[in-house]
Amino acid sequence: MNIAREFEYLIVGAGPAGLQLGYFLEKTNRNYLILEAGDCPGTFFKKYPRHKRLISINKIYTGYDDSEINLRWDWNSLLSDSEEMLFKNYSKEYLPRADDFVRYLGDFVTHFNLKVKFNCQAVKIYKNDKFVVVDNNGNIYSTMRLIIATGFSKPYVPPIPGIELAENYTDVSIDPEDFANQKVLIIGKGNSGFETADNLLATASLIHVVSPTPVSMAWKTKYVGHLRAVNNNILDTYQLKSQNVILDAIIDKVKYRNGQYIATFTYSHANDEVEELIYDRVIVCTGFRFDDSIFDESCKPKLVINDRFPSQTSEWESSNVKDLYFVGILSHMRDYKKKQSGFIHGFRYNVRALHYILERKYYDQDLPCHFIDATPENLTQVIIRRVNQSSGLWQQTGFLCDCIIISENGKTAQYFTDYPADYIHDSDIGQHEHYYTVTLEFGLDIIFASSDLFSVERIHKDDADRAALSSFIHPIIRRFRKNELITEHHIIEDVASEWLEEVHIKPLIDFLSRDLGKIFKGEDLVLTLPDKDK
Repeated sequence: MNIAREFEYLIVGAGPAGLQLGYFLEKTNRNYLILEAGDCPGTFFKKYPRHKRLISINKIYTGYDDSEINLRWDWNSLLSDSEEMLFKNYSKEYLPRADDFVRYLGDFVTHFNLKVKFNCQAVKIYKNDKFVVVDNNGNIYSTMRLIIATGFSKPYVPPIPGIELAENYTDVSIDPEDFANQKVLIIGKGNSGFETADNLLATASLIHVVSPTPVSMAWKTKYVGHLRAVNNNILDTYQLKSQNVILDAIIDKVKYRNGQYIATFTYSHANDEVEELIYDRVIVCTGFRFDDSIFDESCKPKLVINDRFPSQTSEWESSNVKDLYFVGILSHMRDYKKKQSGFIHGFRYNVRALHYILERKYYDQDLPCHFIDATPENLTQVIIRRVNQSSGLWQQTGFLCDCIIISENGKTAQYFTDYPADYIHDSDIGQHEHYYTVTLEFGLDIIFASSDLFSVERIHKDDADRAALSSFIHPIIRRFRKNELITEHHIIEDVASEWLEEVHIKPLIDFLSRDLGKIFKGEDLVLTLPDKDK
């Protein structure tokens, strides 16, 4: 075996998350190395999605010149200080090709001179006082802090008897002619399942897409991992009697007999009716999971969510292995199927926050912030500027927040940007007597209660005192005392998501004036919200 030198950080995986962290480590001149099993960055995207079309938008023309604002509709660029390294320079397509993204990641490595070792697969990881990583060439790497950025590398196969007889999304043919006049069952209602179904619409004789729960549409839930419009053509064919069906059912078992598959279903919405249906092909499209097989028992991370994710703290550190961290889609454990940490446009901000957290934790560096006079007018000015410009708060609604710590004498404030709300509350910051969080959030309760999302009653701008009932994205300012929520203020929604009018600004100044006044008079505040029945 070859003994390699020690590193402050080892990152396993040169996908977008690993490169994003590498960028920040390079800028701070930390001793790090990224290990990549493939021959280039982003090898996952050389194969997936199978049909090569990304569902991460690349909106070039936004009407804004501000690069920070434009990141709200650029879901592929990594964060950097270079206009040259924005993804819009690699593709003009709204839903770009995966090959262009691989090319972008390769240039990102070169442009920032990131330290990546290719064709270097981590095959074993164990821990003594430090982490030791062994690669496929017998090289040994040692580090105090290990960052796992491998993404989901192992298919998730649900425990259905006979499912091993089926084909998998990872290697099934993508030539529609291979399915000509065949009856096809697709297991899974995620984007991979519907992407597969969409590809077979013209050739399969019928397509059934099945899972125990109904389809969740991204435009309804505001979670981009749910079914996206680009993949939902089969829904038309189902509702318009074109032989295809979306089934809500449990698959009890799959058998293969005489060249055909027999699937036994228990329906979710038909009084548990059981039925057998016959297919020519069965394709499993149930997503991927974290592969923990390279970890020795000395540092094997605890798994959660059907063993698909490593369990993590609000610092994205393993809940049971000290100094082991996870970035990229693996960080989605903290907001699974709620926010956007499973996607580049979400986790790029997580990685930046993690970098600052690591700098604070291991190098005694202060979290970046700026100081302002704690007057209602000053605070309002900064908050309004942030909610109208920030891409991090926009992309990670309710998950990332700005934090404002009011000094003990009430004269100054520290303003921190783009940190996980959970981290703020879990850390020593959450022990302050007076701090605010600023988020952008949807009025989800209002949205989900509506039978028609395209006919939602909006709050009139002359009724700003009922801004908490806003259904669309809008800013929320909350005050905490040692993690206890004391009061909150909603800025009324705006059709253009620009909070620049008097109706947005004056109520915030009034709120902060009252609130800061009560803080330093020692008066307790009681959290009250508008009556939703009014």
